[in-house]
Amino acid sequence: MKTIVLGVDDSAESGRAVERTIELARMSGASVIVTSAAPVMQFMARGTGSYDPADPPERHRGLAADAAARLAEQGIEARTITGLGDAGAVIVELAGEHEADLVVVGMSSHPQVSRFLGGVSEDVAHHADCDVLLVH
Repeated sequence: MKTIVLGVDDSAESGRAVERTIELARMSGASVIVTSAAPVMQFMARGTGSYDPADPPERHRGLAADAAARLAEQGIEARTITGLGDAGAVIVELAGEHEADLVVVGMSSHPQVSRFLGGVSEDVAHHADCDVLLVH
């Protein structure tokens, strides 16, 4: 395994995904790409608009940087790439662009809601071309 893409947010599940990624990267010697995506506002007549001011890109850069710092503390090579848009799509696209061997994301503690409304982990699991680890 060479490359792991780690999708993070501010959930407890995401924190556990960071810990699992540390274990896997140590065992395999893989490098890690940490990502977090700021959602965009959708406007009916104008297509994709600007980011949501309540959830700005700076916040997501911070989340990714914090996770990368945690990995670096454990001696794991990690870099951050933040995205703008649908988090699931951003993660899947990064995994494809970097030929990732594995994507690691936290899975909502309410999987029934995620399945009904569509969650990031569901999107990644169904659309990634590599293996996906969903961490509870």
